Amino acid sequence: MNTNKRQEGFSLIELLIVVAIIGIIAAIAIPNLLASKRAANEGSAIASVRTITSAEATYQATSGAGSYGNLAALNGVNLVDSALASSTIAAPKSGYAFAATPDATTPKAQYLVTASTSVPPPSIAATGTRNFASDATGVITSGAASTTALADNTGTPIN
Repeated sequence: MNTNKRQEGFSLIELLIVVAIIGIIAAIAIPNLLASKRAANEGSAIASVRTITSAEATYQATSGAGSYGNLAALNGVNLVDSALASSTIAAPKSGYAFAATPDATTPKAQYLVTASTSVPPPSIAATGTRNFASDATGVITSGAASTTALADNTGTPIN
């Protein structure tokens, strides 16, 4: 008669220690991952504002006959892609809604490009901590994030 019983597997204490370690690692890693995502979204927004600013200069010199255009006009002559031209708060591109608004003069001698976050901080789902704007000067500025776009280009210039 064999009275030796083999016990295999992990004890409850060992499993709880492993779960606690995983929880600690997640608590450290998740905020860093969210910060990285916000930084990437802001970088994408800055690049998109630069693209629109360049497209505005090209449009004014070629198709616009001296006037600047909105995103639909820039998309119509293939200066910006359709994802950028159709980005809104409801359908953002990299978490940002973009707009290009020419002024009301004839010819349209000024414009304002804005990139605004779709979810303002401090929400955990926030897509960025800054909004961006640019105008005919080509300087891109930033301001505090909200779902409202910047009204002008008088924010803090970015590098």
